Amino acid sequence: MSPTDRLLQKFGDAVRPVAAERGDPWFEVDADRLVAVCQYLRDDAAFGCDMLNCVSGVDTLQADPKRRPPQGRGPGIELVYHLSSTRLKHRITLKLILPRWQDEAAQQLPEAPSLTGLWPTADWHEREVYDLMGVRFVGHPNLVRILCPEDWEGHPLRKDYEMPLEYHGIRGR
Repeated sequence: MSPTDRLLQKFGDAVRPVAAERGDPWFEVDADRLVAVCQYLRDDAAFGCDMLNCVSGVDTLQADPKRRPPQGRGPGIELVYHLSSTRLKHRITLKLILPRWQDEAAQQLPEAPSLTGLWPTADWHEREVYDLMGVRFVGHPNLVRILCPEDWEGHPLRKDYEMPLEYHGIRGR
């Protein structure tokens, strides 16, 4: 049984292969199983993912009604985790699909579990996604802004973000 087959068998429907047969494999993962899947990918000898290279946020809001959202999904936030093994020289990508707002309540940030307990590099990556995309990482030890000032309102990389006209007396537009 291949390592990918073992991963799928171990986590069942919580892990779905999207492009496992070409290039770097990538999988969609349920939020409630993300930490367990990542721990397995880190600790299992066949995967040995000893690095979390990046955590990126993608806003799938389609502002132009004539264009289709990516992969036919509605508006949401996608978290993309790039993992690699320095020993085995391979990479794996995980994707977590979140709503744009938690419980569809506007301005209530969507949540994802923090991976800082598995890879210390998650600390800065998650802070950046929190700051710019507005995703709250549950369990993060210091989830504060990293690029914008603490009193900045909103999350500038969301597609519906509106730049303030003024910030502390400085014109924004």
